[in-house]
Order: sequence, then C-alpha cells, then structure tokens
Amino acid sequence: MKNILITGGAGFIGSHVVRLFVNSYPNYHIFNLDALTYAGNLENLKDVEQKQNYTFIKGDITDATFINSLFEAHQFDAVIHLAAESHVDRSIKEPLAFVKTNILGTINLLEAFKTIWNHDFSEKRFYHISTDEVYGTLGDTGLFTETTAYNPNSPYSASKASSDHFVRAYGETYGIPYVISNCSNNYGPNQFPEKLIPLFINNIINNKPLPVYGDGNYTRDWLYVIDHARAIDLVFNKGENKETYNIGGFNEWKNIDLVKLLCAQMDKKLGRSLGISEKLITYVKDRPGHDLRYAIDASKIKSELGWQPSVTFEEGLGLTINWYLENKEWLNHVTSGEYQDYYEKQYT
Repeated sequence: MKNILITGGAGFIGSHVVRLFVNSYPNYHIFNLDALTYAGNLENLKDVEQKQNYTFIKGDITDATFINSLFEAHQFDAVIHLAAESHVDRSIKEPLAFVKTNILGTINLLEAFKTIWNHDFSEKRFYHISTDEVYGTLGDTGLFTETTAYNPNSPYSASKASSDHFVRAYGETYGIPYVISNCSNNYGPNQFPEKLIPLFINNIINNKPLPVYGDGNYTRDWLYVIDHARAIDLVFNKGENKETYNIGGFNEWKNIDLVKLLCAQMDKKLGRSLGISEKLITYVKDRPGHDLRYAIDASKIKSELGWQPSVTFEEGLGLTINWYLENKEWLNHVTSGEYQDYYEKQYT
C-alpha cells in the first residue's frame, strides 16, 4: 500500500480529490492534511471519514518542524499538493499570508520530501496543483499554453508562480520527480462562498445584491470541480515527470453573461418570475490589477492523457445550484460568524 499525502484535502477542490482517490484506490492510503482555516471543512468528507484507507491530520504546512515529523512518521510515497491561500481579493488585503502559505509552505513540503527519501526517488512523485493566473492576462484572442511565459498580476498569482518555480527548481537541482498542473476557474459543490458562483447563489437565495466588478466584461474559463479531480487523477497516475499540464473547461464566459445565466437558472429552480434575480445585479468598484481574460489551451492533457470535460457549463451549473439548494444547512453553517465580517468589509 502506498502512502499518499494530499494537502488541503478538506477544502473545495481537495475534498473532491480525496474522495475520488479514497474510493478508487484501495491500495493507496490517503492522508488528508489540512489546517482547517475558514475554507477547510470536514463536513465535505463525511462520506469517506470511516474508510480504512483514509486518515485526516490537522496541521499547517507552514510549520516546518511538524511537516518533517509527519514525513518521518509516514514515509509518504507521493504528495498531491493543493493547500493554498487562493482568493485574489484576500491576497490584495493580506499579501504576506499568501507568501507564507503558498511559497514557504510549498518549500517545507519539498524539503521534507527531499530529506526523507535522500535522493532515492524511485516510484515517488510530487504533484503540485497551480492556477492559470500565473500566466497573467490575455487580450481578446489567444490561449494560455504550458509554455506561456509567467506574468502574474496579483499577490495571489505571484505567490503561486513562485511556488511553481520552486517545484521545478527542486526537480532540476535535487532530482525530485514532479508534475505540475495549472487549472482554470473551478466551480461545483462544496465551494466556499467567497468565490463568484457560490457567493451569488447564496445572495440570490437571500435576496442580497450581486456585486459585479467593473463593467462585468472580465472573461474566465470555467471547469467543473469533479472534472478537475478526474484530471488530477490522470496526471498523478499517468503524467510524465517534469511535465506541466494545463487543465481547462474549453468554456469561456464573460462574468456578466455568467451571472445572467445563473440568475435565470436560479429563478427557475426557486419558482420565481424570470428576471427577478437579475435585478439584484449591482456594479461595484473594480479591484486593483484585475486581469481581463483567462483562457486555457487544454489540448495537451486531452491528447496525451485522454481527458476532457464530462459536462457542459450549463449542465455543471445546474448540478451546482441543485447541490447548494439541497444543502442549505452546509451553506448556512459556512456563512455564519466570521464570514459575515469578511463579507461586510469586502462588498459594502
């Protein structure tokens, strides 16, 4: 049995990856390491917490002594590294928190991995999950490829770009076998409602304003989180060492068009007259350094590993809305207390 460490496994993307690996690979023992900050939630993994090949460990990747002891105790054969501060708005207000977690935390993991195996890396793997935001912004045309030059524009994307560089540097300098993937915007069940889609679902349910930055014409590629987990599975098990794979949804939407589609679907599912939710749209002051457009060329992972999205955006959005409407207790729980303070500071 291989011991696999998944960091950030109680978070949005991480919980879907943990679930997939625990259920798919009985010969992998999955260790889920999460600090359980505001976005980490063990309720996301109620269905697998009793599985024999699953262990949860509460801990912080920024604590080097703790990380070293963890690697010594469990001799991890592989790391799937998802733990990160990931919200651009928060990075603008608290950039040092992103430096600490995303850069120093990643280096702590790399150091522990290097030390425990002492350059004997046969059948080992360090898989680093990153973002398309490291590439910067696009104009009206073009796509990000695996060879696009890095040009990050926010403290968040800069911290992720730095962590990508350190993973590659440890691979070249110390021989650590690594893979990296850069993904587009994820959406789906269990996403903390600081991100656009769950934020707006929650606000529509509660008849609160829908804060759209600037003119709403910022464009993003959207990826259903379960499809992302499937892609991570393929990259981890079949990807080539020292390779990068871009994972995207082949699915570009301007923010304002996405919000209007979301409003229409919510009106239908809530039994409201069409157009009621759209009246909640409120344009707010743009955030600093806002990238105009992200768009992923995911042809490499499609051609080499056979991956492609399983749902259209309209289908995935419908599934996502259904999940939040069916799990209002989860939504109410994560949007109480500290979340309300954050929301007031960010949007009012």
